[in-house]
Amino acid sequence: MSLRKSRRQEEIRRFLYERGQATVAELGERLGASEATIRRDLDELAVDGVLQRMHGGAMRASPAAPEPPIFQREHEEAQSKAHIGRAAAELIADRETVFLGSGSTVLAVAHHLKQHRELTVISNSLPVINLLANVPGISVVVLGGLLRQSEMSMLGHITEQAIAELRADKVIMGIRAVHLNQGLTNDYLPETMTDRTIVKLSPKIVLVADHTKFGQISTAYVAPVTVVHTVVTDSQIATEVVEGLTAAGIRVIVAGETESIVVHPTG
Repeated sequence: MSLRKSRRQEEIRRFLYERGQATVAELGERLGASEATIRRDLDELAVDGVLQRMHGGAMRASPAAPEPPIFQREHEEAQSKAHIGRAAAELIADRETVFLGSGSTVLAVAHHLKQHRELTVISNSLPVINLLANVPGISVVVLGGLLRQSEMSMLGHITEQAIAELRADKVIMGIRAVHLNQGLTNDYLPETMTDRTIVKLSPKIVLVADHTKFGQISTAYVAPVTVVHTVVTDSQIATEVVEGLTAAGIRVIVAGETESIVVHPTG
């Protein structure tokens, strides 16, 4: 006998919590409901951030843990970040103006820009600014503001006012958590408005994030995932996440040790 909607969705929550993921067919058989009913339940729960839809089913959405300081994060997923940094830097052409945000993955991109010429870099990240300050062929536009010490980045009203006066060919940014339905979120509320201003700098938002950032939700909402033009990530990214991103119209670049795979949008 089919369960009532509220009970059925609670059972779906419990099953995903225990198993991590499940197919529509599995849930339908377990709960005595049609696949069409299960799909509707999954879609509703996905909107609430309880789960993340994947092809043929769903996976549990995990809350993002608080982010440690940037200098500690440089050593986390270091190899993946190096691959991501190289692949993202290849998207930037000489004579472009590019915004580089804060974070260890964006810093990995900056390391691969030293051979560029006639490049203008706008940044609110002190590590990025220090790295590129004396590189020939790169002009650095420094954004002032309130210093967030753990991230060594500038944020707040002064930063946002400066960003509003600027435009860039591309924005390279990181984020704490990425969820197909709940969008881009971070764990530091004062930074939210600055991030919202950053995504208005260019129609070409390049999000650099390793596989651990996907399917997670943090405290402060920044923007829908559809503001992103391109995601550059590592080879451990789940296939269903790539499928969800491309279905949303986002290009995905999976960076490997020697080459990258480009997956074009399907939506």
